Amino acid sequence: MSNSKIGTYKTKKFIRRIQGFIYCSVLLFIGAAFSPAFQGQQAAKSPTASKTEEDQKTETHAAETLVDSSIPNDSGVDKLLEPYRPKVQALELKIGTVDRKLQTGGMGAGSLGNFVADGIRAQASARLGKSISLAITNGGGLRKSSLAEGDLRERDIFELLPFENKLIEMDLTGDQLLALLRLVLAKRHAQSGARITYRFNDNKPELITAKLVSSTGTESKINPRETYKLVTIDYLLNLQSGGYSMLQHAKNIRPIGVSIRDAIIDYVKAETAANRRIHPSKDDRFKVIGPEPTERGTGKQGKREKGEQGKEFLFPCSVFWY
Repeated sequence: MSNSKIGTYKTKKFIRRIQGFIYCSVLLFIGAAFSPAFQGQQAAKSPTASKTEEDQKTETHAAETLVDSSIPNDSGVDKLLEPYRPKVQALELKIGTVDRKLQTGGMGAGSLGNFVADGIRAQASARLGKSISLAITNGGGLRKSSLAEGDLRERDIFELLPFENKLIEMDLTGDQLLALLRLVLAKRHAQSGARITYRFNDNKPELITAKLVSSTGTESKINPRETYKLVTIDYLLNLQSGGYSMLQHAKNIRPIGVSIRDAIIDYVKAETAANRRIHPSKDDRFKVIGPEPTERGTGKQGKREKGEQGKEFLFPCSVFWY
């Protein structure tokens, strides 16, 4: 990456941090402004009408108020937040169990990328009532680098997939599907439904073969003239530039009617209902042939598409009102 690109990326990252700080500050100010303690302090500090302009410049009033359980709740604020309380509390409920740690890193965005891609494919197939040949998503859209072993909550999925990206279906020819798989391989993005063998040429992954694998494990060749069903996120379609601009040539592009986040939440719930845990899947969907690069990156997800941001996401200020 050139120095100018690095400088631009760091500048954008700094701006995002400043924006986050301002947003958190506004939230905290609003919360304080609604509190009786703050309102009382404002009244105490307000000068009386009889004070002269000179008096107002020279006299100051200060007071300290201990903010604890002795301060009564503001009924107005409680009423304002009431509709959101059940939704916020639901985020902390357990929806599944992670058998072993899921994490990004390497080809296909690691076991965490496999989990998300498998969930997309399973939920799209269930909602559409038909088999899905391939599901893909970008590694940069995964905003947590791992999901720890143990209880899995809705909040974890919100932090992993915070954006309102919607699932869409489309039809691709076999030729278009092969070109897409070459791009997925080059960017190390996540996919479910294909078995790819590749080698490294000048330290870059190069596709050797690609076959489709059904949900039952049946393998089939990709016919260049046949039509295949792809499910992905509208974000990649809307880029309209870069490698994923090829999606603009797909046929029968239709929304599925669910966000990627809600699809993964429903997938976890379905697995839990079937008495299955979420476990890391490092299968042979990507299989390297021959030697690998001598200098291997750790956690490399390929070049980010324009508009992708940093990795980690936390709810603003990590503050919730119950």
